[in-house]
Amino acid sequence: MARWAPEAKTRLQQAAMALFVERGYSEVTVAGIAERAGLTKRSFFNHFADKREVLFADGDEFIASIAEHLAELDAALGPLDAALAALTDGGQSLAVYADGAAIRRQIINSTPELQERNLVKLAALTQTITDSLIERGAPSRTAVLTAHAAMTVFNTAYDDWIDQPEADFADLMSRAHAELVASLTSRKPTPTSLRG
Repeated sequence: MARWAPEAKTRLQQAAMALFVERGYSEVTVAGIAERAGLTKRSFFNHFADKREVLFADGDEFIASIAEHLAELDAALGPLDAALAALTDGGQSLAVYADGAAIRRQIINSTPELQERNLVKLAALTQTITDSLIERGAPSRTAVLTAHAAMTVFNTAYDDWIDQPEADFADLMSRAHAELVASLTSRKPTPTSLRG
């Protein structure tokens, strides 16, 4: 079989996930993944920079898709509505990963190295949203606050979706947004009340 066969990346991902579950992430090697997939280490490195990237393989494409969604939205849409709309649209594309999402979360949560990598990816997405909102005309400070708020909603909805993969992602986003708004408006703190 050719090393660049279209299914090679999928086979490597499936082999890696199976091994991570069986042995634990830290006990799995690139050679072991390649062997389980019936491929070579060289083939592995044609698709992934390292074994961590098996779990984050399409992260850069997802980030780029959010920027594209934001660029295409009506310019009259407010910053938070635009960020949430882009994340909702992008999040619905994650349905193809539903089968392995819970296992992926479990593997990431079990390993500090992967938790760190996940935070780096989330930070990159937050920065992309911030930059995109500034390009849409939002003041810098507004863009930063909005991007972080939108990511809070997204991360909450994404975790809910992993637990309820049959749920509509847009509904989960709406619910998480409503809960965030309720939490922020249930008490009206003054700047002095935020001090310890």
